Amino acid sequence: MKKKAAASVSNLTVKYNDDLILDNISFSVAQKEIFVILGGSGSGKSTLLRHMVGLENPLSGQVFIDDINITACAEKQFYTALNKIGVLFQSSALISSMTVGENVALPIAEFTNFSKKSIEKMVHVKLSLVGLENYENYLPSEISGGMKKRAGLARALALNPAILFLDEPSAGLDPVTAAEIDELILDINKKLGTTIIIVTHELASIFAVAKRVIMLDKSTKSIIAEGTPDELKNNCDNPYVCKFFNRQSNSTNFD
Repeated sequence: MKKKAAASVSNLTVKYNDDLILDNISFSVAQKEIFVILGGSGSGKSTLLRHMVGLENPLSGQVFIDDINITACAEKQFYTALNKIGVLFQSSALISSMTVGENVALPIAEFTNFSKKSIEKMVHVKLSLVGLENYENYLPSEISGGMKKRAGLARALALNPAILFLDEPSAGLDPVTAAEIDELILDINKKLGTTIIIVTHELASIFAVAKRVIMLDKSTKSIIAEGTPDELKNNCDNPYVCKFFNRQSNSTNFD
């Protein structure tokens, strides 16, 4: 019996004014999968992520979180779906006037009735999970870029989401710190069984963590490749996909 998808997109079309961004996009993400959405600048990958987390509504098509169609459901169902997801934005989006611990505590206090003591324990657990157990009382301005990513990740995990969305988690990080974030993503997936959906263009991270990849194309507004990173590197039919996965310039000829 086939397992139901953790998340899926069906015939999604997105327009901003007269500009078509995505045209009839469809795919599904399996439970506990690490799934990567990639593409060149302007291909619509961040736009797709915003639609998948319910921040925007499409021109047409459907987005499902678990079995809830968040593009056409009642408000109560919509918030039920949102409670199943956590999001790490590219900038980490930490509130600068709040400590790291207070940032992580915020969604717990907002969406649960837990006592202050219980919230403090949960914050400690989440920060320990991402290697920041001693940084609860630091302000975002007092920690490094990699630590901010970890703090944002702890906040995204605050409500124990079934699905974690990560927008460019390695952006702006040095190679060593980026590799540490990759290891953390793998660890969360293994320990918690969390489905992880990542928007990135970082090849090293893609090969390190992705179980499956889709590639969006700016010209066709659609998915031009789908598979494992190794499949797209070694058995690609599309010249652009080959160039991307083999780090080759547009001057490279393919026979």
